[in-house]
Amino acid sequence: MKKFLIVLVIVVVIVAGYAWGLYNKMVTGSENVDNAWAQVETQYQRRFDLIPNLVESVKGMMAQEQEVFGKLAEARTRYSGASTVSEKAEAATEVESALGRLLVVMENYPELKSAENVQTLMAQLEGTENRISVERKRYNDMAKEFNVMVKRVPAKWFASMFGFAEKTYFESVAGSETAPKVEF
Repeated sequence: MKKFLIVLVIVVVIVAGYAWGLYNKMVTGSENVDNAWAQVETQYQRRFDLIPNLVESVKGMMAQEQEVFGKLAEARTRYSGASTVSEKAEAATEVESALGRLLVVMENYPELKSAENVQTLMAQLEGTENRISVERKRYNDMAKEFNVMVKRVPAKWFASMFGFAEKTYFESVAGSETAPKVEF
């Protein structure tokens, strides 16, 4: 009986130690995913800070393209009102689509391409788009790592017991693979 109690205590200590370590690993993983998403949002904010400057620079040279500017502003507003990762991803894709239309418009106005402030803003925007792409990949990598951890047995049982769930991946919305068309 005494040996049984000693073995039982050892097993309980091992399981408790495993659960403790696993819980801490899940907390760390969850925080890493949240941090990666915050970095994506930081780059989105940089993009949104650049857009008004670019739009104002371009607007001054081509007032007739108000529809493109309206869609860009609408997409920015939709992103600001989004609350979930999925809603933000969808709104961000709308912003990208509107930016694509703006770029096509700019291609059709050679005098616009030669404006120094427009060139500078476009270079900054291009850099921001690259940063967004990198941060989205980092976020998805972190989400994948966390999701694999909380799906594996026996961690899966502890994850649900501790209240950890899978993280949402950043995915482009349907139709985002099609380049925007601008017709005059």
